[in-house]
Amino acid sequence: MRTRSPRLTGPARAAAAAQLKEMYEAGATIRQIAQRTDRSYGGVRALLVSARVPFRGRGGKRAQPTPP
Repeated sequence: MRTRSPRLTGPARAAAAAQLKEMYEAGATIRQIAQRTDRSYGGVRALLVSARVPFRGRGGKRAQPTPP
């Protein structure tokens, strides 16, 4: 069973949010960040929201249509 990560408050929360923001902006998914930091998906997402991160669209990149 997974143990809970400690609750982040104040400067520690801001520092964690900044670190997760860098990872997300470097291309990591929320799930990848959650695994790497041993946090839940929802916890990572909440920290990214508090860091005002603009989220990418779902589903990854799509192939561009080939011109005729």
